[in-house]
Amino acid sequence: MNLIEIFKKFKTQDDCIAHLEKARWDGCPVCPYCQSTKTTSLKKELRHHCNSCNTHFSVTVNTIFHNTKLPLQKWFLAISLILNAKKGISSRQLSRDIEVNKDTAWSMQMRIRKAMSDDGKWMTGIVEMDETYIGGKGRQNKDGMPLKRGRGTNKTAVVGIAERGGKIIATKHERVRFQDLKKTAEKNIDFDNATLMTDDFKGYIPFKKIVKHETVNHSAKEYVNGNKHTNTIEGFWSLLKRGIAGQYHWLSDKWLNQYIQEFCFKYNNRENANVFDLLIGNMVKCV
Repeated sequence: MNLIEIFKKFKTQDDCIAHLEKARWDGCPVCPYCQSTKTTSLKKELRHHCNSCNTHFSVTVNTIFHNTKLPLQKWFLAISLILNAKKGISSRQLSRDIEVNKDTAWSMQMRIRKAMSDDGKWMTGIVEMDETYIGGKGRQNKDGMPLKRGRGTNKTAVVGIAERGGKIIATKHERVRFQDLKKTAEKNIDFDNATLMTDDFKGYIPFKKIVKHETVNHSAKEYVNGNKHTNTIEGFWSLLKRGIAGQYHWLSDKWLNQYIQEFCFKYNNRENANVFDLLIGNMVKCV
């Protein structure tokens, strides 16, 4: 949903609240304090009264919108701007676009990213796995040119898994040993119904014992051999790195996973016409 559609559909706070109530309760309000459905609508106050525990509540209680002082229309505009920014949007740019200060914009972005969760479904079929390195500075020669670009530098390792024709997940790793890679793979790949594609990094070698595993030998400059390649996940790395370099310039390692989660969510829903409603639904369910 683009900005024009947001302005047309959600002209007032009442419109925004009605949309959140539809997404959260679908016509049957539930008290967030005692879970009772015995409630009375207080339309003038845009709130509800629980007849069981005798409290008032709004649709934003115990959601990502909880205690927000901003008009919900600004939240909806921020969501639209973030979803439509393929390479991301900086907090400074967002603050200018919706007229809030930089810290408020950053806080909104982090709350929105929290709702950009993975669907939790296992990956099957042909699944690619690869690692990349983000941030930091590698070792340099006397002319300031990098000697190394990945392992052995102070960059942060990020491991990604791509299901061909499906979704992508990625997360930062302290180390990229087999045991670390295995833990990530076990959480996301159905080993009984998948073929794992990797490059020839030695950390992937033991996977041959637990899943059907094929490799491309990047060391010998082999990048595609029939359907053996890791081009899908490597294409995602390019998108992620262009976004970080072009929009955010530098990211704290502390928050890196949240930024990665945003790029994964947008990539996985790039053809989903209802991604705005999907994200709103996540935001009213996620605390």
